[in-house]
Amino acid sequence: MTSASRRVSCGEKRGPEKEGRAILTSDQLLADLKLLHPKLIDLSLGRVERLLAKLGNPHRSLAPVVHIAGTNGKGSTTAYLKAILSAAGLRVHVYTSPHLVRFHERIALAGSDGVTRSIAEDVLVDVLSRTQAVNDGDDITQFEITTAAALLAFSEHPADVVLLEVGLGGRLDATNVVEKPVLTVLTPISYDHADKLGGTVELIAAEKAGILKPGVPCVVSQQEDAVHEVIAREAARLKAPLVVWGSAYDAYEQRGRLVVQRADQLLDLPLPALIGPHQIINAGAAVAAALELDSLLEGVKVSEDAIERGLTEARWPARMQRIDGGPLPSLLKPGSELWLDGGHNPAAGRFLAETLADLEERAPKPLYLVVGMLGLKDAAGFLGAFRGLARHVVGVPIPGAHESPFQPNELAETAQSVSLNAEAEGSVEAALKRIDAIDPGPKRILITGSLYLAGHVLALQEGVEPQAN
Repeated sequence: MTSASRRVSCGEKRGPEKEGRAILTSDQLLADLKLLHPKLIDLSLGRVERLLAKLGNPHRSLAPVVHIAGTNGKGSTTAYLKAILSAAGLRVHVYTSPHLVRFHERIALAGSDGVTRSIAEDVLVDVLSRTQAVNDGDDITQFEITTAAALLAFSEHPADVVLLEVGLGGRLDATNVVEKPVLTVLTPISYDHADKLGGTVELIAAEKAGILKPGVPCVVSQQEDAVHEVIAREAARLKAPLVVWGSAYDAYEQRGRLVVQRADQLLDLPLPALIGPHQIINAGAAVAAALELDSLLEGVKVSEDAIERGLTEARWPARMQRIDGGPLPSLLKPGSELWLDGGHNPAAGRFLAETLADLEERAPKPLYLVVGMLGLKDAAGFLGAFRGLARHVVGVPIPGAHESPFQPNELAETAQSVSLNAEAEGSVEAALKRIDAIDPGPKRILITGSLYLAGHVLALQEGVEPQAN
């Protein structure tokens, strides 16, 4: 089933028969739920709140919730925090989006053995079916109804903590129905999704700061001054205590170690498992959040050993992930490196360029980019970060993208406009072959620009068809 030469769907087309009728698969249920999308968008939480009320308000019977928002680093910070809390012996549920290959990745449940795993197909089908039945055909977005299904699953499976990652923004995100999280976290906020969140970084910050709740502490990661001012004003209004990077805590690399410092504590830790200078920021925020939970939750003890294990054991695909073995690396001559990252905005471009410059300094190899991006993204801002670093860019399409992507030739033209050599190809495989023809020697290739492209790449590696986002 995982052979690269045989591509199959992650979900079968038809489930087993039960009492004379076929049981729908998650693929079919998710396709049905897309049809409920409202013709007019209601910018409120009303739809999801009404649906949750019909389900018995499962969001009010969850384990303590940590609500996480931001532009960059949400997923990585969540991964570190999950790994730290799991290492501390806690059962942790996790909600993230989008998924890379299978929808099941979005809803991770703590098992009876304490290990957090992607939701099983039968459990996913059950909660989706029940949520769909209760909704009874009412207008609702797929993200709203699947978030309700996730909250239902979380309420029915024991856990000690729920990590709830915002889908988009914060204030009006479906996850913001949770009225009293134990802690909130704001990862670095920058310019992205301006069409939905606002045309300035201050407006975007205000939307993301919408997850703050009265009296609930918030860990604030490294932010630019304008963003921090917005967060501080909202926190003052709500009397929400802030645990702010640079004042309440700091995190930095020193002599190959991660140092996390608070007023009364200094931790000398191993570097995080995920590479790049920006991961120091994300890991630092996760450590700060874990230490806050240690003081907020009765009976919870997050030891330094648990923090060390969590930082080194954390895994988060498509974040500077090295692709070794399998069909795509086999297209390259020996000695080349293939990397994958879902970064897609100018801030992510700067983080990636810094990471790759550091790699170049330690192990020099010519850098090539394979890039696919959704059409509303700031492609010039993202690609401009690699000026003087990347030798060549190849634009590619994103098969099955949920919104219109840039055409490969448009990406090539944009790259050329920021002084990068570039061309277009019709697929990732063709792009890799073209780069190998340009430079047959050892090289470093980064596939980047979109989490949806990253999911397509991982599906190619696994020999499966990804479930649509």
